[in-house]
Amino acid sequence: MDPQQEMLAQIEAEACATARRTGRTTFSPRVMAALRAVRRDRFVPPGEAAYAYADAPLPIAHGQTISQPFIVALMTDLLELKPGAHVLEVGTGSGYQAAVLAELTPHVCSIEVIPALADEAARTLADNGYADRVALRTGDGALGWPERAPFDGIIVTAAAPDVPPALIGQLRPGGRLVIPVGPPWGSQSLRVLHKHADGTVSSRTVLGVMFVPLTGGINA
Repeated sequence: MDPQQEMLAQIEAEACATARRTGRTTFSPRVMAALRAVRRDRFVPPGEAAYAYADAPLPIAHGQTISQPFIVALMTDLLELKPGAHVLEVGTGSGYQAAVLAELTPHVCSIEVIPALADEAARTLADNGYADRVALRTGDGALGWPERAPFDGIIVTAAAPDVPPALIGQLRPGGRLVIPVGPPWGSQSLRVLHKHADGTVSSRTVLGVMFVPLTGGINA
């Protein structure tokens, strides 16, 4: 079995193992196809390439990480994106999650607070054919991207102490926000918020997670 296929098999196995907590025994065929299409080894540092398809997070530059494939699959699936949806990612990192999203829709916006990471991610995304599907900017992700709002889905790839109000405000009615919430390096939970047609928001906790802290104004 090639490493990419082995990674997908590991994701499916973990989906079954966590089904009682996540409510999902598998992920949508569109999400799995997106993961199959993106070469994860191209989004990790050269020194980590041998571990690119392991179901584990890996370090990237500036003390950040690329999430484990299962978590990428789960968070992407929880967005329930339709073709043509407009989606915002907070925390570009290496660009891997943005590339997965770009396999689902050509309307991806991504914000990275660390300029050097944003520059490197832009180059990697362009080199892999995603430049026309991912709009990338440097800034405080807790503030969202008001000029591009509203979004059908928002995904946050770092843990916030609370859900940023700006992100809820930029979510389209019917949209979903997937975000890890909790203190830095403490007890964190992955949450899904759903904005209803009347503007009210419901939230549910999916499972415990561990993410690097969201930096910017929300933690200032």
